[in-house]
Amino acid sequence: MTNLQNKTEMTRRRFIGASAVATFGFQVVPSRVFGANSRLAVAGIGAGGKGRADVSGAAAAGADIVALCDVDESRAAGMFKAHPKAKRFPDFRVMLEKIGKSIDACTISTPDHTHAAATSMAMKMGKHCYTQKPLTHNVYEARHLTRLAKRTGVTTQMGNQAHAGEPIRRAVELVRAGIIGNVTEAHIWTNRPIWPQGMKARPAKADVPNGLDWDMWLGPAPHRPYGKGYVPFAWRGWWDFGTGALGDMACHIMDMAWWSLELGSPTRVSARHGGNTGESAPNWAVIDYQFGYRGSRPPVKLTWYDGKKDGVQNAPSLEATGGVEMVAKGRKGYGSMLVGDKGRMFFNRSSTQWMITGRDADEVKQIEANTPKTLPRTEGNYVEWVNAATGNGHKPLSRFEIAGPFTEMVLLGNLAIRAGEPVQWDAEALRSTNSDKANRHVRREYRSGWKL
Repeated sequence: MTNLQNKTEMTRRRFIGASAVATFGFQVVPSRVFGANSRLAVAGIGAGGKGRADVSGAAAAGADIVALCDVDESRAAGMFKAHPKAKRFPDFRVMLEKIGKSIDACTISTPDHTHAAATSMAMKMGKHCYTQKPLTHNVYEARHLTRLAKRTGVTTQMGNQAHAGEPIRRAVELVRAGIIGNVTEAHIWTNRPIWPQGMKARPAKADVPNGLDWDMWLGPAPHRPYGKGYVPFAWRGWWDFGTGALGDMACHIMDMAWWSLELGSPTRVSARHGGNTGESAPNWAVIDYQFGYRGSRPPVKLTWYDGKKDGVQNAPSLEATGGVEMVAKGRKGYGSMLVGDKGRMFFNRSSTQWMITGRDADEVKQIEANTPKTLPRTEGNYVEWVNAATGNGHKPLSRFEIAGPFTEMVLLGNLAIRAGEPVQWDAEALRSTNSDKANRHVRREYRSGWKL
């Protein structure tokens, strides 16, 4: 073997060994006790792209950035310069093994297909984890991280940042207070994708750019020759690496509806779409999720819209919206609408200027004035995570015990797209009861050395 092959094989064996610990039972050593002046030692797994925001957000929240890991030196160059004292690595497995004792926590800001592998290893080593949305690449991985969070007890947070903001938290309180009565429908839309989707063939083989470790970038995904159109942004449209427009945006903009209505897992998911292939997510999709009774609450149908059909952005019909034209345009290209038996609520996660129609304005004002703030407020999702990890705050409200089931629900839409047929879902068994085609995509095959 060459030195590189030896290094890869050793790392593979170590990674498999670390994964086996979770299979046969383990005990995570709690992180150190933090004093008044001590800081959370954070390693950034993914320092370019979204990693810049996550590492910088953790630092601004009071964390000490002690290491940075990225497979693309050019993309990470700015963060390497911004944190010159941080140790640098191209392989997070090597980083965690070599300097794991000096790391308290990790931000994971890699492409979707590597989220679970990096997060799982870090959690098993007792590291607090902040992982970008969608939490995982597939439904099985979301369940895996949910269970692992419970077993390890580390502080976790998914990076759907608006979850920590005032608009969503206040809207959740008001919906639960009955501001539009009993809700039976939710409509959520986005203008994504803004990258190519619907591709039938892979890009032609090309030279790997200088500074990019392509094999490490592939991680658990099947080996593919490098081709233009994968990195640094358009990987989102390829099933091997991304989760399409749904995975990219739904963990942001479905959040208020799923949280406020306590939807849990759907019983049935169906999809209409255009341009889906075996390689790539579709150009557009309309996905229907059916939820049953939750206690005394009525069943809910949630419909997701993405992309453009015949050149027009997908969105609820004017009939569904009660004639409100703003929905078709979408503020900032995305939004949501809840339909209750006493009115409709139009909501955008970045604004507290929501709109209620179909209910007397004085009644709306009275409910808003009399509904207490029952959810904790925070200075942001990074502050919420860092404070919780250091013992200085409440548990993050988008921790994996919550974000895991939410991600499962979101990604079931991709099962319906890829199956090409309606999916009846058994959440407890983590499988479809009617679609073998859907069950093929509940989990993926992992390359040697990357299995969970």
